[in-house]
Amino acid sequence: MTLEDIKAAFDAGQTVHWANTGYVVHKDRLGQYLITYVPNGSCIGLTDQEGQRLNGKEEEFFIARSEDSVENSGSQSRPDGQGRGVAPGGAGAFPLGRQL
Repeated sequence: MTLEDIKAAFDAGQTVHWANTGYVVHKDRLGQYLITYVPNGSCIGLTDQEGQRLNGKEEEFFIARSEDSVENSGSQSRPDGQGRGVAPGGAGAFPLGRQL
C-alpha cells in the first residue's frame, strides 16, 4: 500500500496493519499517523519526519481481514505468511502514553 492508500483506508474506518496484526496504524490527536505495536504500546511515526518516506515497505502494509481483531494482535501473521517479532525503531520506539 502506498502512503496515500494507507491514509485513505484509515480515514475510511478500515484497520491498517504493518508487518503483522500486532502493528496497527492510527492517528493521534495532533493528526499524526503512527504505527503502534499493540502488545506493548510502543509506536513510531508512519513516515519519516518530513512525512515523505514510509517507516516500512509498501508491501508490508495491509488492511485487516474480518477475522483479524485486537484479540489476535499478538499474531505474527501477514497475508504473505511472514512476520516480524520486534517493534521497529528499537530504542527509538516509545510507549504510547509518553507521546508529546
